[in-house]
Amino acid sequence: MQLLDSFIFITIVKAAMVFAVLMTTLAYLQWVERKVIAHVQVRPGPYRVGPHGLLQPVADVIKLLTKEDLLPPYVNKPLYLLAPFLAMTMALLSISVIPFGPMVTVGPVKTWMQLTDLNIGVLFILATSSMGVYGIALAGWASNNKYALIGGLRSSAQMISYELPMSLAIAAPLLISNTLSLRQLVERQSGSIFQWNILHGPFPQIVSFVIFMIAAFAETNRVPFDLPEAENELVAGFHTEYSSMKFASFFMAEYSNMITVSALATLLFLGGWMAPWSVAWGSSLVPTGIFAVAGITALYHGFHAARKRDKLTLPVFGIIFLVVAGVFLLPVVQSWLLPLFWFAAKTGAILFLFMWVRATLPRFRYDQLMGFAWKFLFPVAMLNLLVTSFLVAWFAK
Repeated sequence: MQLLDSFIFITIVKAAMVFAVLMTTLAYLQWVERKVIAHVQVRPGPYRVGPHGLLQPVADVIKLLTKEDLLPPYVNKPLYLLAPFLAMTMALLSISVIPFGPMVTVGPVKTWMQLTDLNIGVLFILATSSMGVYGIALAGWASNNKYALIGGLRSSAQMISYELPMSLAIAAPLLISNTLSLRQLVERQSGSIFQWNILHGPFPQIVSFVIFMIAAFAETNRVPFDLPEAENELVAGFHTEYSSMKFASFFMAEYSNMITVSALATLLFLGGWMAPWSVAWGSSLVPTGIFAVAGITALYHGFHAARKRDKLTLPVFGIIFLVVAGVFLLPVVQSWLLPLFWFAAKTGAILFLFMWVRATLPRFRYDQLMGFAWKFLFPVAMLNLLVTSFLVAWFAK
């Protein structure tokens, strides 16, 4: 009974920590995206609320919570209210099977850096992400608005179409690793960067990775595949009739799905929490070096700042970065902090790709989007899977 109580307690603590980190990440991912797009387009981005605009997500949350929540008179009320809840719930469920690191020891307790490990973890993520389309489709239909309905239909066709090449792209590395458990999938890529599925063996999965990323852009309704929303057009799409936190729920679901597919790409192709090279070659010093350079750079610019407020804020950030660099040198925390760093760095790099593409590429026409999925992406994904299957069977002899 005591063992069961401790397991339940640890699980609750881990769930609370994951939820808190995820919600904070969702809030500040919007700030990061606005900053990235602003720098690409040579604009300052948010900078008025807090130092360097860091309190902008807090201001946005307060605005959305206090904004008037309108309910259009002709909507199907139960389904109208269910749609954002369903989209957000399905987006958050996937995080429960994502492993962030190996087993760690916390006092007398050993636990995995993961909420739960399913033997069919990959299938669970595919199933929950597929259910997310119901939230968008219901939002368009229940709004009783022709423009919202067209946006919902666009989304249904788009997400169903791109799920097929994405599933085929995922199947290829699964054939190599011979497991559906995400934890085992990462463990079989340990060693070095050349053991990662994207580069490993006689059949590196570079093509699968590219197909997966293209399909991931479409599945998350991101530019250049953001036809269901088209948020910079006169009529936004399936969420036209939504306001306040119901409106925000759809965008929280989108960013949550971005984090999920980025983490899944890291686990499937990029070795998960594994370092690109061994500790003997200095992989444990990489985070220290990165934060130390960031800290020194911030201090230098703080002492030579053109704006008065930067003379105060930049040295503070510099000191924080240097402290974090020193923390990474402590042996007592390296066993769990280093895997978290590598997992977050790889996932963050893919999230940056999402933002970079949004700031760079124009939107497809709808016929181009659907034609690309069925006439090009699906045949290439099928051919890649057949070649991988043949090579796996050949070298397994």
